[in-house]
Amino acid sequence: MPLNLFNTKNTSTFMKKNVSLKDIAEHVGVSTALVSYVLNNKLKDRINKDVAAKIKKAAEDLNYRPNQIARSLKAQKTFTIGLIVADIANPFSSQIARIIEDEAKTYGYSVIFGSSDESAEKTSDLIKLLLDRQVDGLIIALPEHTEAQVHYLQKINVPFVLIDRYYPTIQTNSVSINNFNAAQKAIQHLMDNGHKRIGVVAYKTSLFHLNERIRGAVDLLAENALIGEVGINSINQDVIASIDRFLSDPDPVDAIFFTSNLLTISGLKHINSLGIRIPDQIAVVGFDETDAFDLFYAPVSFVKQPLVDLGNASLKLLISTIENKDNIEVVELEAELVIRSSSIIQK
Repeated sequence: MPLNLFNTKNTSTFMKKNVSLKDIAEHVGVSTALVSYVLNNKLKDRINKDVAAKIKKAAEDLNYRPNQIARSLKAQKTFTIGLIVADIANPFSSQIARIIEDEAKTYGYSVIFGSSDESAEKTSDLIKLLLDRQVDGLIIALPEHTEAQVHYLQKINVPFVLIDRYYPTIQTNSVSINNFNAAQKAIQHLMDNGHKRIGVVAYKTSLFHLNERIRGAVDLLAENALIGEVGINSINQDVIASIDRFLSDPDPVDAIFFTSNLLTISGLKHINSLGIRIPDQIAVVGFDETDAFDLFYAPVSFVKQPLVDLGNASLKLLISTIENKDNIEVVELEAELVIRSSSIIQK
């Protein structure tokens, strides 16, 4: 007699029925359509919050799990997007990633992350990997020399948005800040506070957005512009060399503007090691926000990028492009200058 491995009376223990939208609707006493709207975050402003809460609670209690395969087949989408940032360990990149992930959830999308490490080759590999995963679209912070990747995505008609960085000569979706104006706000603040000799520490790069920061500073400083160039693979030594050159100049600097958060932190370490007091001897303004600025004895003034707006606008533009692939939009946001004690001399 064959051995019966299962007790047929308890088959339900092993073969539980999948909970459907209809089951939730009957449990709450509403329509299936309303349940679908709530669980897919649609018509949020038009649905009673108490009813929505009951529907979500019922879905949780009944252990509802959406059938992603059926959903994807019906919509001909995977409801996933790919996000490529420069370095997920950088506070700018990690905050942007979190903002986009949270915003994507409200649209029913999941996000797959990758870091390019400022490598064109790695960016190309990540794009291919994400496309193999059948993502519906991409949000990319491009490193240098990646024009070919942009043209490739245009050729195969994949929805994508460039965030923070873009090529002004290539017509494509992008969301960025006005880096020229942002740099001018920092330099003008230092000039308004009586600083006559201002050094600028910036990356040596072909990236348009970073060069716009240099252009904004030079436009105000004119013939007094003093620029220290930093290689992406030699940050600390180049920052040190730049500051030492600024200080040994016959007309030494009395203020420094750093055009990224990593450059700012590296610069603060060196200035501190020299025993130079900030802001009494040298005023400092950085770019981008990081918790390290709060830990310094003189909290650092910095250009604050609108990260929430950058992330949300990028996601919304990508969703719009997924729905309409002919959509092309260039979004430029303004940054603000956060003034703290590193750039204000107490009189």
